[in-house]
Amino acid sequence: MGQSNNEKITALYCRLSRDDEQLGESNSIKNQKSILSKYAKDNHFINTRFFVDDGYSGTSFTRPAFMELMELAEQGKIGTIIVKDHSRLGRNRLIVGQLLEEDFVRLNVRYIAIMDNIDTDKGLNDFLPIQDWFNEMHAKNTSQKVRAVMKNKGNSGIPLTTNPPFGYKKDENDKNKWIVDEPAAKIVKKVFALFIQGFSPSQIAKKFTEEGIMNPTEYHQSLGMKTQNPPTEVKHYWYPITVTKILDRQEYIGDTINFRYTTRSFKDKTKIKLPKDQWKIFKNTHEAIIDEETWNTAQKLRSNKQRPAKTGKISIFSGHLFCKDCGAKLYYCTANNFTPDKDFYRCSNYKNNSTKSCTSHNIKDYVLKELVLDNIKQVISYISSYEDLFIKEKLATSLEEQRKEDITNKKLLSQYEKRVKDIDNLIQRIYEDNVSGKITDERFATLSLNYEREQKDLKERINELSTTINKTKQQELDLTNFIDKVKKYTEIKELTPEIVNELIDKIYVYQQTKLNGKKYQQIDIYYAGVGIIGIPLTEYELENAFQQSIKNAKTA
Repeated sequence: MGQSNNEKITALYCRLSRDDEQLGESNSIKNQKSILSKYAKDNHFINTRFFVDDGYSGTSFTRPAFMELMELAEQGKIGTIIVKDHSRLGRNRLIVGQLLEEDFVRLNVRYIAIMDNIDTDKGLNDFLPIQDWFNEMHAKNTSQKVRAVMKNKGNSGIPLTTNPPFGYKKDENDKNKWIVDEPAAKIVKKVFALFIQGFSPSQIAKKFTEEGIMNPTEYHQSLGMKTQNPPTEVKHYWYPITVTKILDRQEYIGDTINFRYTTRSFKDKTKIKLPKDQWKIFKNTHEAIIDEETWNTAQKLRSNKQRPAKTGKISIFSGHLFCKDCGAKLYYCTANNFTPDKDFYRCSNYKNNSTKSCTSHNIKDYVLKELVLDNIKQVISYISSYEDLFIKEKLATSLEEQRKEDITNKKLLSQYEKRVKDIDNLIQRIYEDNVSGKITDERFATLSLNYEREQKDLKERINELSTTINKTKQQELDLTNFIDKVKKYTEIKELTPEIVNELIDKIYVYQQTKLNGKKYQQIDIYYAGVGIIGIPLTEYELENAFQQSIKNAKTA
């Protein structure tokens, strides 16, 4: 039977979800197209056009091709919609029912489901709503099975992401294994390097756009890969959010992250980001693109991110400056008419608190740069000449502090572990008393609940203590990492954001003081992983310190 209006489009609609792919060739797009083409030809439908949604769930109706089809239908350009079977239209009984009984009638669209013998021109079967219900239940059952499979897969450490992050590709011999994609990995490394140098995500995005570097979507499409996002309107355009997403991917240090997202239900596929404590993290599952030290530095900068001033300037100390007295961040003060010697910092608590509960702690930007640069030079010189002494002094202090802390923590740990075992025995005892009738069910419920709460609290404390005991190895690693970073900067003439971000954790600024009519400004510099570094002032003091360390080592 032909169309009454030959100018209208006969829409041949195909849909295949990822779940359907597991069912084999019968539901493949190729197979659907073949059946639809033959049916249209045999029944004299002309002006046919395929609308294909490949990889879209039937429970969602925000599919690109289907939305395009319905938009054309609203414009009066669609005469007939033909599908292989009714489930291709969708698996949400409420929406499907509305389409058949209201929307298609309003739009004067004929609907045909070949395999189910449905044709709206012949009227709808009374049992069709039941069929729609079964289609929806099938979707729900399939979704539950897929979730179970994905849960088992994710818990085993196999990556759940369909496509690896930009910078990786799937191993041709093992689709569950990621290998480094060198051209893309170079861009990822450049993102992290520029960010640590002080460039913001917006500045990096602008720089890449100007340099004509392919964005991740363009790069993947150039390799013939399917992408979630369409190409940008402007060639080689980078969005700041693209840079931010790269900076946030822990996978770049070699880890697999599963269960980062979930969906509301089998009908609503909207992604919901889960809290980090619900993620499954598997360490060192593939080759790292970014070393852990660089990653940690970038994350620290991300957590301390600061918007540029109205002038567009960003301080190289952004996120590092704190008031010595109240602990608040120091606020960067600048203006368009300020010369470099006019920029300064002041306590944000002082600035924002009308009661002036803290003092200003003003310090000029150039003064701070001179103080920090001078201290860094001293640290580099000290470590370069007396590396062994530096390590011994740092570890000796740390070990002594750690030894005292460990003694206390181990005593507490022993007490907590004994109490956890005692509670197990107490719960067993009150259970037996309840069974024998010595205590009532209500009393048993109250006691067991209290014991379980106490036990849960104790187990949390045990975990906390376990992470704080015996930190010597980590301290040694932090020292080694810091020394390696220092050795990169044998000769520093100018302070840069990269130097500050790599070497320094925090800087505490004291309130200015006057002595004999002269102003003095003190700062405490906490270096990354090692804290404050006390530097002997003279060669004589250095030699004495070195000899003392040897003497201490012999008597230890």
